[in-house]
Amino acid sequence: MGKKGLASCLIGLGNIGRDYVGTRHNIGFDIVDAFARSYSAKFFSEKMAQYACIKGESTIHLIKPTLLMNRSGESVKFWIKKLAISLDRILVISDDLHLPLGNLRLREKGGSGGHNGLKNIAHHLQTQAYPRLRVGIGNHYSYGDQGNYVLGHFKKSEKKRINTSIIPIAEKILDLFSHRSFSEAVKYLSQTF
Repeated sequence: MGKKGLASCLIGLGNIGRDYVGTRHNIGFDIVDAFARSYSAKFFSEKMAQYACIKGESTIHLIKPTLLMNRSGESVKFWIKKLAISLDRILVISDDLHLPLGNLRLREKGGSGGHNGLKNIAHHLQTQAYPRLRVGIGNHYSYGDQGNYVLGHFKKSEKKRINTSIIPIAEKILDLFSHRSFSEAVKYLSQTF
């Protein structure tokens, strides 16, 4: 069953600023940016976020919180209320260092997995029951070096894989979620991997 006419909100997590462009922690931004480009949508600076809107059969709101990653929940709560979007029509896209590089996990609800952005969103929404797409960034770092790893840039070979296969698959998931349903996106992902 499709979601024709229903609005959705795609929320990419990351950190704003030149120093963070292309880092592992910003893969959520990268995916939402690629999706916006495919529709020729432009982001504008708004309250607590960069915002873009795609209008067609369905309205798709794109959000990139402009607060630090661990304060993403403030922005997400504000925009969900402002746009009057139900939690089942949002999709949060984030990095996940517990998944191998390039693996994607799509869930309707779940814990934070130690991700501070997801933890803060759950705190502000008072629930963990919201859809999310987690993108594996691997965990090839030395003990105690997690912060430098997630804020580090992808290796050239990793970036090539991200750009040529992972981002296009993620874009298709976002498209299916927005225009059809969560279950259609899950079905596509299960057939892809």
